[in-house]
Amino acid sequence: MDYALYIGVPLAIICGLVIGWYVLPRIIAQRKLHTAEEEASRIITEAQTKQKELLVEAKEHGVKVRAEVDLENRGRRQELLRMEKRISQKEENLERRTDTIDKRDGQLRKRESDNDIAKNQLDEIRKQQLAQLEKIADLSKDEAKDLLLDMVETEARDDISKRIFETESRLKMEADQRARELVATAAHRLAADVVSESTVSAIPLPSDEMKGRLIGREGRNIRAMEAATGVDLIIDDTPEVVTISSFDPVRREIAKVALQKLIVDGRIHPGRIEEIVNKARSDVEATIYSEGEQAAYKVGMSGLNPELIKILGRLKYRFSYGQNVLAHSVEVAHVSGMLAAELGADVNIAKAGGLLHDLGKAVDHEVEGTHAAIGADIAKRMGRSPQVVRAIADHHNDEGSIDLYGLIVSTADAISCARPGARRESMDRYIKRLEALESVANSFEGVDKSFAIQAGREVRILVKPDEIDDLGSLRLARDIVKKIEESLEYPGQIKVTLIRETRAVDYAK
Repeated sequence: MDYALYIGVPLAIICGLVIGWYVLPRIIAQRKLHTAEEEASRIITEAQTKQKELLVEAKEHGVKVRAEVDLENRGRRQELLRMEKRISQKEENLERRTDTIDKRDGQLRKRESDNDIAKNQLDEIRKQQLAQLEKIADLSKDEAKDLLLDMVETEARDDISKRIFETESRLKMEADQRARELVATAAHRLAADVVSESTVSAIPLPSDEMKGRLIGREGRNIRAMEAATGVDLIIDDTPEVVTISSFDPVRREIAKVALQKLIVDGRIHPGRIEEIVNKARSDVEATIYSEGEQAAYKVGMSGLNPELIKILGRLKYRFSYGQNVLAHSVEVAHVSGMLAAELGADVNIAKAGGLLHDLGKAVDHEVEGTHAAIGADIAKRMGRSPQVVRAIADHHNDEGSIDLYGLIVSTADAISCARPGARRESMDRYIKRLEALESVANSFEGVDKSFAIQAGREVRILVKPDEIDDLGSLRLARDIVKKIEESLEYPGQIKVTLIRETRAVDYAK
């Protein structure tokens, strides 16, 4: 019994395990399958419900969109109808206008035809009248036309001359009064000294024995001096004087200072000459810069480029007809500022143009071109304003046109040059200028005699009264003035006075 129990229990357990191993998974699988089927059925039910809802929403949206489209189409149809109506109205208006234009065109053609007929008739009548006039006047058409034109031209010339004379007289009185006020004010305020100086560099010697020392053995000292300075030393029979000759005023000044130092020092030999010349060059360059700074300070200009100051200072050693160019430039700057103040222009621009107007004379022996063009180019490269550059370029009116500041600087330049004591002029040049002035006046027909007076500031012309009438005198004076301006060079202005005199002489017996 125990043995059977001992064997039966394990068998029962084994059988239970076998049954559980095969049966239990099937039971679990069936339960999972049943749960999955229920979940699938639920998902399908929800999907069908959602699909129905989406279909309902889609139908509702489609209905709404269709309604909106219908409404929009209805509005567009109405707009198209209105446009068609307007187009129809415009077509009707165009047709009416076309009809009106066609009618007017026909009327115009008819009028043109009538006008052509009338014109032909008028031409025929004019030809008949012209033939009758030619027959009565005993003149052809061209002859009568030339005669009429001559008469009209003569009358027009007289009328124009009278009007020109009246206008010129009035404007001249006003301009002369204003110009006299400006020039007088500027000239009186200037109050400058006479700046006429000599350009001859003559070095006095303590004795003639010094000439031999300057020449040196076989001329080595004078050759060394000329090589170091670039000047020519003229040692002639003039007692106790050595003359320095050079086209460059700065070189001449360096040689002058070096010679003076050598004469004082007494040690004259090539090595010492080179040393003294280098020192003299440094002294002159310092003087040049100092003179340029002082000139700018006198005018009230600041911030000038150092190179521009050096070039300006070189004018200290440049002279024009005996007038120191640097002193002349300072005068022109002051007068330009005064004229600009009177005219309401920019005083600083006018002063800058006046101070720098002759800048090109400092280097005109080194650069080709007129000193006005050279100075304008230097001022432009040194950063001066376009108005200042234009004033420098125009102060001699080389380009044929001139602006306000160029006119101011040109006027100030003439005032500084023409004032008494400013410049000296050689007798030969003076006589040639007077002869040229009289020659220009005598070159015109109808001129009897001419006389240059007031040191060439005025020319008086006597005309032949039987050849030149009063109106012709006005035209002749203008022609002479124009030729003087074109052919002669002169400072300031020249007054042309034309005199027409008729004398009646009789005797009482």
